[in-house]
Amino acid sequence: MDSGQAANPKDRIVKPGACPRRSWGVGMCAEYCSSDTDCEGHMKCCYNGCGHECMEPYKVKRGRCPLPQPSQMCAEFCHHDGQCPEEQKCCRTSCGHACSEVQPC
Repeated sequence: MDSGQAANPKDRIVKPGACPRRSWGVGMCAEYCSSDTDCEGHMKCCYNGCGHECMEPYKVKRGRCPLPQPSQMCAEFCHHDGQCPEEQKCCRTSCGHACSEVQPC
C-alpha cells in the first residue's frame, strides 16, 4: 500500500568514504545490507561481487590520478588511497595499481 509519503530520510544517508575495490572472484551471494544505515558505526553497505555486505570504508583523497604509464611489472601495490602516504592516491598503472602523485582537480 503506497501512502504517497517519501521514504524515511534515514534510508538516504550515505556514510563518508568509499567501498573497497573488489578482489578477484566474488563474495557471499547474500544481501546482508541494502543501505549504509543497515551497517554499524562507520561501516558501509558495499557490493562484494555477488551480494551486499557491511565493509570498512576507505578514504578517498582529493585530486585525480595521472594517466597510466607503461610498466614492466604487474603488481597491486595498493588497493585504496588510505594505503598511500601523504597526498598520494592509489592509481591504476598499465598493469595493476600503485601510489602516485595526484593532479589537481
